[in-house]
Amino acid sequence: MKGYMRNNRKIPGVLHILISFVPWIVYWMLCKMRNMLGVVIPLVIILLLIIPQIRRRDFNLMDVASLLYFSIATTATFIFNLSIFIERSGFLGYFTLFLMALFSLIIKQPYTLQVSKRDYPEVYWKERSFLAINNIITGVWVVIFMANAAIFLLLDAPFTVIFSNALIILGVAFSIVFPLKAPAYFVSREFRKYDWVVEVNPHKPKEENEYDVIILGSGIGGLTCGALLSKRGYKVLVLEQHHQVGGYCSSFKRKDFIFNTGVENVSGLWRKGPVSYFLKELGFKKDELFAKNRIRYVFKGREIYADSLEGFIRVLTDMFPEEKENIYAFFDEAKKAYEECYKDSEIYGVPLPAELIVKVFGDKKLLDYPKEHPHFYNWMNKTYKQKLDEYFTNEDLKALLCALLGYLGTEPEKTPASSALTAVVSYYLHGGYFPRGGAQRFADSLKGFIERNGGRVLTRHRVNKILVENGEVKGVNVGNKVFRSPIVVANINAKTTFLELVGEEKLDRKFVEYIKSLKMSPSCFMVFLGIDMDLSEYPTIIENLDEGYGVVINSNADPSLAPKGKASVTILMGANYYDFPERGTKEYLKKKKEFAEMLIKKAEKIVPNLSRHIIVQDAATPKTFERYTSMPEGAIYAFDQSIDTKRPYFKTPIRGLYLASASTFPGGGIEAVVISGMICANDICNWEVN
Repeated sequence: MKGYMRNNRKIPGVLHILISFVPWIVYWMLCKMRNMLGVVIPLVIILLLIIPQIRRRDFNLMDVASLLYFSIATTATFIFNLSIFIERSGFLGYFTLFLMALFSLIIKQPYTLQVSKRDYPEVYWKERSFLAINNIITGVWVVIFMANAAIFLLLDAPFTVIFSNALIILGVAFSIVFPLKAPAYFVSREFRKYDWVVEVNPHKPKEENEYDVIILGSGIGGLTCGALLSKRGYKVLVLEQHHQVGGYCSSFKRKDFIFNTGVENVSGLWRKGPVSYFLKELGFKKDELFAKNRIRYVFKGREIYADSLEGFIRVLTDMFPEEKENIYAFFDEAKKAYEECYKDSEIYGVPLPAELIVKVFGDKKLLDYPKEHPHFYNWMNKTYKQKLDEYFTNEDLKALLCALLGYLGTEPEKTPASSALTAVVSYYLHGGYFPRGGAQRFADSLKGFIERNGGRVLTRHRVNKILVENGEVKGVNVGNKVFRSPIVVANINAKTTFLELVGEEKLDRKFVEYIKSLKMSPSCFMVFLGIDMDLSEYPTIIENLDEGYGVVINSNADPSLAPKGKASVTILMGANYYDFPERGTKEYLKKKKEFAEMLIKKAEKIVPNLSRHIIVQDAATPKTFERYTSMPEGAIYAFDQSIDTKRPYFKTPIRGLYLASASTFPGGGIEAVVISGMICANDICNWEVN
């Protein structure tokens, strides 16, 4: 922010360009009168402009080119008695400016870039769109300078004056207006192709199998969307292939032990968090549905607790005293950046991607975003590794701060820093939460809300086809049943949605290739254990960073998940889908057994004699997850969440077909899919605030 305040004291960029034109205006006016001072006075003016730049060691390319030109012109005129710089001032001047502007593009330093920096905070300067805008503006001036040179070469007065001045005025106007409109154009131009509107009247009577909105799949993204829409009076139908709702946010019971299928640490439940906002809108109480986790890391053989940010920082500064100042600085900036991310979420409860900022709040909001969110914007344009490298030199400290990157399934050098901030660092700032009663209770609560508000949730209803006519959604087909609706929300993976349920023949070839090219995220292997031991002295979550696995003692977050004196335990580790043979084969069962035994043996380093107290045991492989959720490759977060992947928009090429899941913005995780569902519901409601 200091850089921004410093820039505000400088001459604005556009005004500086106009000032840089002053020597040339004087030059052309005096030379028109055949006055030899026409080359001397501009030289004096440009020297006055250059002197402050020499002091700052910050040179403007146009001024440098002007100094060179007028120095040569003065020398040629007064020493060599040449009149060409007087007689051909228009052509030579504009041709010189043309060469200067063209040269700046060739060296990838457009001459308008330096003066544009005067108007914008430093966080803008390396942004690709900022560079692109200045390339375009400079390119326009290249054309204007070249055209004016041609005008003075081919035409006579008064046409030279009329046409050249008209082009300069157009250039100045373009330089002022284009930077204001271009950012919104660049981020929205592709999205606008999909930004259709489908009008739905919730008050219009419907036939029995006709709905305002049909939601395919009952993961949390779909249930979030359905709950909000049903509250707002829409007739909603949720269709789920499984016998229970929830997707990855579900639970199962073995004897008297309850296990979650994947959700154990939920973010977004702080005061301004999206999940908190969502629960409040539905009238749910956070503390009745979620309990705060206690977490411990095992790193280099040392046990590290992270029950609060202050406590975690104390541990880090004890371990890495030479990095103490940097640790405080890192978390201070991270906290500011995180709060800025949610700065504008009071209205809709969620942070919005750039294209929706333009749609919902207008062009100026996007233009002002870096100034209003300087710390978060800085995180948006870097990888997590780059942010860690900015602050720390100790590689062990960096590794420790990557402890929760498993929640993204990415490596630090491939992780967007903004994603790491909201999905990793946020747990250090505000902690994570465990769903009380098991993850299924949260999903069932949303199901019950939809049904109480007039919606229907049908399990064991696998959709065969999304019905599309003339590029528009008409409904879905389930076996022999047809359910009609102008809007379908796919809470299932985008590959399944487009390639199987819509059909490639109804989509553009390039779009199909794009969807096929999307890489799936990693999967994992889970072992579920019912233990006849009291493990209450342990924290809920133990992340062993030395060996790359985690232990979740579910019953420590909620004692009702296991009989008294016993424990519900989940051990999990990342796993590759293709490492497992086909389900049902001997090879598959052998691999599954070996993997489970390996994980149990590892966990005994944390919980001694664990294997001697197992009374219930089950396991899930990536192929188990694929079977129960229909997620390709059993991917935990749908698509790869690295900087290499551009997720599909939540609106699709099919009019009326939405995505509300980990397939779209902002990605995987409970908080992320809640955001996805809220965005989808608000768009269906045309962003009207209730």
